[in-house]
Amino acid sequence: MKSLILAACLGLAAGSAQAFELTSADFEDGGTLADEFVFDGFGCTGSNMSPALSWSDAPEGTKSFALMVHDPDAPTGGAGFWHWIVLDIPADTTELPKGAGAKGGDNLPEGAHAIANDYGFAGWGGPCPPKGDEAHRYNITLYALPTEKLEVPDGASTAVTGFMINGNTIGKATLQGKYGR
Repeated sequence: MKSLILAACLGLAAGSAQAFELTSADFEDGGTLADEFVFDGFGCTGSNMSPALSWSDAPEGTKSFALMVHDPDAPTGGAGFWHWIVLDIPADTTELPKGAGAKGGDNLPEGAHAIANDYGFAGWGGPCPPKGDEAHRYNITLYALPTEKLEVPDGASTAVTGFMINGNTIGKATLQGKYGR
């Protein structure tokens, strides 16, 4: 009987813990991204503005965050397409406002910086799937890291960067947007 009571108490305690969560005021998880977030180029005519993102309940021990935005449906032979990678977001940050992904990084929190996406520049590169494709998925993943600065070598590829991020992750939260044309 004591073990049942203990198990019930542990279950209640575990159930009351908040989960690390990533949300956006600009779209629902699994929802369609508006044209203002779409790339301006490659036949697309969006505003190439990054959506607003906010998060809560980061894991204990978080000293920084990294953000990676990936399209696994891109016709690249299985590699997908990286749209935005931001490193060294300070631990006291809980949001990136709409437009934070502007080229040059001026709209990022102090200390944070973007690396080159698959379009070839450091900043938000919005969706631009081929015409006629079904809607592509855009996985926006925020990683909680136990270090203030991730030691990624200058000029590192997105694969090396992703390896370094995943090897240091203590928690992650994902939000998905979709877009097709």
